[in-house]
Amino acid sequence: MARKFSLAYLTIPGTNPMDQIKIAKEAGYDFVSLRTIPMHLPGEPEFLPQKDPALFDAIKKALKEYDMPLMDIELARIRKDLDIDEYKPAFEAAAKLGATDVLGSVWTRDRAWYTETAGKVADMAKEFGLKFNIEFLPWAGVRNLQEDITLIDDLGRDNVFVMVDTLHAGRAGVTGAELARTPRKYFNFIHLCDGPAPEGAECKDTVLDNIKDDLMLYTAREARFYPGEGDIKIADMIKGMPEIPLSIELPNLKEIQARGVAGHAKQCLDVAKKYFAANGIN
Repeated sequence: MARKFSLAYLTIPGTNPMDQIKIAKEAGYDFVSLRTIPMHLPGEPEFLPQKDPALFDAIKKALKEYDMPLMDIELARIRKDLDIDEYKPAFEAAAKLGATDVLGSVWTRDRAWYTETAGKVADMAKEFGLKFNIEFLPWAGVRNLQEDITLIDDLGRDNVFVMVDTLHAGRAGVTGAELARTPRKYFNFIHLCDGPAPEGAECKDTVLDNIKDDLMLYTAREARFYPGEGDIKIADMIKGMPEIPLSIELPNLKEIQARGVAGHAKQCLDVAKKYFAANGIN
């Protein structure tokens, strides 16, 4: 079975959805992943089809014109200062556009609160036939694979999954063997990218000692590497999980400046496919 790839918003951040859909198609992706739940970051444009009928229609037209399925929307964060009720119209619009998934993350260590709130978001997603995928990050509220699995188990919903980002997983000390031991039912799709070892690390040990590591934050937001060009043991991770879709989330401002957004998006996919072939990944 051929691997399926999606073009994540953060790979070419700030690109409007119609252009992202066109770029994804022309580069050879199988899906597209859009950011329709804003993060309110400084200078970042917001594309909200749930609030803009003209934008909704334009996205719908582009998806049809380029025959490009919408896989997921982001980012449904579980955070105490955010109102999860604002996610409902985004979920509804995404479902009408054909999306199957929502990406989310947790940003508090209050386990009882985030479990209850994640359950509400999962139920909201299910109302529109969407799966809720919870990403763990070393500096967030749910920081590693086991914490994510515990949350999924506590929720007890059939539409909630662990979302493994290879960069964050590597920095959290997750190994391919650990992923291979994990029942496949927990996995639904993957974020694919590479990155450097922490500054001063010996033996290319990518595990963070300090979750506020400046290099980690910088890399995650604007300097991720193409697969195989960094120090994350991506091949081991991918082999440890089922053959599920891979959403390439690979922001790299220098590469975008050099190649343009379309060139960077294509390079991401081309390098990923070459890396998979070189490492015996189907």
